Amino acid sequence: MRYLGLMLVILCGLFGLSRGASAEVTIQIDLTHQRMYVSADGGDYNWPISSARSGYVTPRGYYRPQRLEAMHYSQKYDNSPMPHSIFFHGGYAIHGTGSVAQLGRPASHGCIRLSRANAATLYALVQEEGARISISGTPPASRLAYRHHHHRTMVASWHHHHHNHALAYAPQHHHNRSLKAWMREPNQLW
Repeated sequence: MRYLGLMLVILCGLFGLSRGASAEVTIQIDLTHQRMYVSADGGDYNWPISSARSGYVTPRGYYRPQRLEAMHYSQKYDNSPMPHSIFFHGGYAIHGTGSVAQLGRPASHGCIRLSRANAATLYALVQEEGARISISGTPPASRLAYRHHHHRTMVASWHHHHHNHALAYAPQHHHNRSLKAWMREPNQLW
């Protein structure tokens, strides 16, 4: 009987069936859709976020939490409160915000913002289980800026090409003939 109990403990440890062993929280941040997907022992979550607004950047890549602070005040941004901060890359953190109306679109200086309630839930999970953080995608403002820049470049290129050759269809004679004169008598070659 003692042998059977020992084997059961070993098998539970091998297959993660022991209640004492918990898996890390998986945090996937999708900048494209401004969403955070969390998978933990306590369940799965899908929350709206705000990432960096135009002119700022949220770093992409794979991270681990560097430090947790129940309440942090940003010295860089007028002592703005950052409740339930999970710092993952230098001064970048996942944290709560009171600006919930902005969740679902880029609005931060680079941090990942959540509602205060969701930030508190995530903070407790990460504090208990640790975490792996993945940030990917392209924020909506960046896509719009790219499309706007690309469109402006195309228009400028077309305008430059066609503006300089606006009379390319007209006879290529270098006489002092005006466009109006050519339009009145297009077959006249003087």
